[in-house]
Amino acid sequence: MKTQLFSALLLTAATVVLSPNANAAESKAIENIQATRLEQLNTQSKAIDDIQKTRLEFLSNQSKAVENIQSTRLEQLNNQSKAIKDIQAARLEQLNNQSKAVDNIQATRLEQLNNQSKAIKDIQAARLEQLNNQSKSIDNIQATRLERLNTQSKSVDDVQAARLAGLDARSKSIIR
Repeated sequence: MKTQLFSALLLTAATVVLSPNANAAESKAIENIQATRLEQLNTQSKAIDDIQKTRLEFLSNQSKAVENIQSTRLEQLNNQSKAIKDIQAARLEQLNNQSKAVDNIQATRLEQLNNQSKAIKDIQAARLEQLNNQSKSIDNIQATRLERLNTQSKSVDDVQAARLAGLDARSKSIIR
């Protein structure tokens, strides 16, 4: 039992003497592990930061490319819109010119029809005047013929009256 006691004491003394050294070695090992872990975490953080920077740069480049594509598309759409507006303006101008040409043609046709109507009226007036003159001439000719016939009838009447008077005078002279 003495031996056991002596062993226990010796063991206790050795534990007390060795314990700080073991704790120191153990804490150095823990510090080394923690430093290694910290270094590994720092390296991982730097790698993650680099990956995130690369991703952000890639996303920025994609965003810039998308913005450039969108601005190009918008510019193209604006140019198309301007071209369409120009085409529509040209078509409207052409339609206006066609309308003006049609209006001018119609005005010319109306003027021509008015001139034809005036010419027809003038021709009809001339024909009516000619017919009136012909009627007056016919009336004058008929009046002249009637007058001549009246004159002839008077002559014939005068001749017959003279003959009758002569016959009456002969008849009276014979009767006498």
